[in-house]
Amino acid sequence: MLPVTFDNRDPLADEFRTFLARKDFPCIGAKSALANGKLQFIVARDITSAWDDLRIYAALFNFVENYRAQPALFQSFVVLFQGPSRLDEVVFEDFLWQRLQSLTDKDGWHGQRHDARVSADPDDPHFSLSFANEAFFAVGLHPGASRPARRFSHPAIVFNAHDQFEALRKMNLYRGIREKIMVRDEALAGSRNPMLQPFGEKSEAPQYSGRMVDGPWQCPYRRPPGRDDT
Repeated sequence: MLPVTFDNRDPLADEFRTFLARKDFPCIGAKSALANGKLQFIVARDITSAWDDLRIYAALFNFVENYRAQPALFQSFVVLFQGPSRLDEVVFEDFLWQRLQSLTDKDGWHGQRHDARVSADPDDPHFSLSFANEAFFAVGLHPGASRPARRFSHPAIVFNAHDQFEALRKMNLYRGIREKIMVRDEALAGSRNPMLQPFGEKSEAPQYSGRMVDGPWQCPYRRPPGRDDT
């Protein structure tokens, strides 16, 4: 894997930190990552383009290595895209999954297995993404998001290691933190987010884009086998 330089001092990264620091921003996990300096950033050109996908994947792989070396709670890898600034929720969702599929394909090309602790099937209630054999939950943000907590000035994807949620469960903290986030999000948006479901009850895949999905929804994503998968 090539050496990686993160874009932590980019002005767009500073703008995202300011977004998280707002008093009414609901996710206390993100606020903890911000306060502890546990956010790593890559600034890419365009979410509709594969131009930066190799660099994003290398940085994500590097993030996994660093996380495993120091597996503290509340760490996030953030990809910020310079554009486009106008995407409706359906179009954003489409390009979000294009980027996630491209990164997943590169993970397979590097012979990485899907994290055995989670499912690779996006229809499975135990589904999560996996990069460098580490499970991840993805959070999409963009200017056209209907939920205020997802409405950032530029398209973005935040990757959170699934292992962190399991650590919180083992400490009996997960339910309490989740409820605090839901209450704060309700205060900001005027309603609770109906898409958020605890892991294992429904697939988390529809939650990634932030769009309210009603009726049948087909996830446009499939995990290719790694070289070592059987």
